[in-house]
Amino acid sequence: MKATEQLHQLGQSLWLDNITRDLLNDGTLRRYIEELSVTGLTSNPTIFHHAIKNSLAYDSSITRGLEKGRRGEELFFDLALEDLSAAADLFRPIYDRTHGTDGWVSLEVSPLLAYDTKLTMKAAQELHHRAARPNLFIKIPGTKEGLPAIEESIFAGIPVNVTLLFSCEHYLAAAEAYLRGIERRLAAGLNPNVQSVASLFISRWDVAIASRVPENLKDQLGIAVGMESYHAYCNLIQSPRYLRLLNSGAAIQRLLFASTGTKDPKASDTLYIEGLAAPFTVNTMPEKTLLAFADHGHVVDVISSDGLRASSMLREIKKSGIDLQALGAKLQEEGAASFVASWKDLISIINSKSSSCNA
Repeated sequence: MKATEQLHQLGQSLWLDNITRDLLNDGTLRRYIEELSVTGLTSNPTIFHHAIKNSLAYDSSITRGLEKGRRGEELFFDLALEDLSAAADLFRPIYDRTHGTDGWVSLEVSPLLAYDTKLTMKAAQELHHRAARPNLFIKIPGTKEGLPAIEESIFAGIPVNVTLLFSCEHYLAAAEAYLRGIERRLAAGLNPNVQSVASLFISRWDVAIASRVPENLKDQLGIAVGMESYHAYCNLIQSPRYLRLLNSGAAIQRLLFASTGTKDPKASDTLYIEGLAAPFTVNTMPEKTLLAFADHGHVVDVISSDGLRASSMLREIKKSGIDLQALGAKLQEEGAASFVASWKDLISIINSKSSSCNA
C-alpha cells in the first residue's frame, strides 16, 4: 500500500498544491486522484504565474479572451476559472461521496485586496457566482482586514479557504470569523452548512529562523506550530459552542496544513507530511512533495492532540530569543507581499502573451 493511501485511510486529506492546464489535459491530475489518493487541489498567484509562463496551453484561451475584449486581471480570472472548473468537475464525485467534506479546489481573490475588507467581500461574491461550482473555495487572506470579509462571505453562504495563516493565534482568529458567520446564518434562519478550511503555512517558519537556532532545533518550528494549532483545533471543535452549531447542521472548518514542501536541502523531503499526520485535517502539498511521499514516505503515527510536545518544542525555540508572535505577524506580512509580487508578475506575463497573440 502506498504511503499516500495509508495517510488517506488515517483520515487526512491529501490535496495537491498545484494546477496547470497540462496536468488537466494529459490526465496527470486524474491519475493522482486514482493512484495517489489526492482528494482536492489548491492554487495561488505563484502557481498560476508559473503555469501560464511555462506553457503554451493557455495561448488559445488568451486569444479567445482578447477577441471578447478581456484584458489583464479580468483575462486571468477567465483562465483560472477554466482550469479550476475542470478540476472541480474531476473532484465532484469525491465531494458528493463525502457530502461536501472533501473534493475541493480553491481560487484566490486578488492579493492586492489583502488589506481592503469591502473590495475583498465584493470580489469573493463575484468569483463564487462566476465559478458556479459547489466545490470551489474562494481563498481570502486571514489578515486583520480579511477577517471581516471572511465572516461576511460565510454569512453569505460562500465557501471560504482562509489563507495566509501562520500561527495558532491566526488560526483561532480565522475560526472565530467562521463561527460568527455561521451563528449569524442560524439566527437569520439560513442553512448553517457552509464549508471552510483554515490554511496554516508551515515551512516558512523554519526558513525564517534557520540561522538563529542550534542545529538540533532546525526544521522543528513549523511542525511545532502545526501541532500547537492542531491542539487548539481539537479543543475548539469539541467546545460547547461548536457542538451546538454542529447539532444544528453546521460543518466543521477543517484545519489545513499548507506550504509543506521542505525548503532545507539537508532535511527529509517528506518532513512536513510525516510530521503532521492528523485525522480530519488536510495537507496540501507541492507536486514534488506528493511524488516523494508516494515513493518513499512513511506514516508512523498521528500527532497528539494534547499539545504537550508542541509546548515543549516551542519553549526550547523561545530560549534562542525567538519572539514567535512578532515572527508570525512578520511572516503574514511577507506572505501577503510575496503573493502581490507574484500577482504583478502573473498579470505582466498575461499582458505579454496577449501582445504576442495579438501580433
